Amino acid sequence: MFNWFKSKPSVEGNPLLTDIHSHLLPGLDDGVKNFEESESIITRFISMGYTKLITTPHVMSDSYRNTSEMILEKLEELKTYLDSKNISIKIEAAAEYYLDEDLVKKVEHDEPLLTFGNRYLLFEMNFMTEPFQLKEFIFLLSTKGYTPVLAHPERYIFLQNNIAKLEDLMNRGVLLQVNTSSLTGYYSIPAKQTARKLIDKGWVNFLGSDCHSMQHVDLLKQAQPGRYFQKALTLPLLNNTL
Repeated sequence: MFNWFKSKPSVEGNPLLTDIHSHLLPGLDDGVKNFEESESIITRFISMGYTKLITTPHVMSDSYRNTSEMILEKLEELKTYLDSKNISIKIEAAAEYYLDEDLVKKVEHDEPLLTFGNRYLLFEMNFMTEPFQLKEFIFLLSTKGYTPVLAHPERYIFLQNNIAKLEDLMNRGVLLQVNTSSLTGYYSIPAKQTARKLIDKGWVNFLGSDCHSMQHVDLLKQAQPGRYFQKALTLPLLNNTL
């Protein structure tokens, strides 16, 4: 006899194998606090079928003043820890850069920045109002050979209220990374609605967990069976090209 209650929802597109946004390096930002916490979360990712994680600590001039060297050193420590526990998964590090004057100067002065894939640079910005230097910053990145990736566009208030601005950013070469947990309504109902609009329009280039804690892993698991997560998997996402 078939047990319909135990059947799993089908995945319409390719399964998501690579996560490109998380905070799993202990003690660098508001993410995990120790290697044991990293281990618990990473094993959950493995159980969900992920084969590669690109973790992205915050870099912010007024709080998390992480350097590329600090991040890469912590990455090696995490790899050593995971090896000691016989946990096998590909793990790399980039960064989630906050758009401020300090970041602009780093780009202008050709300071080494952490990217992933084809020089994809993940950045975030003020949630309430559009940064005055946004368009100039995007142009600067392109002239330096970077491809800007905007983290969680669905969470910015000024973009929720004017989605045409996102189309303009895309036309300027910006790729969009939606947080999977936004589909659960975790951040807000407007964020959930905006994430759905972006999926409907096919404007999503990456999905990311933005995982800071075990709670976020639970949200990721919650979102996966949902219709909009399944629909996102039918888009030409770049996650599995990395």
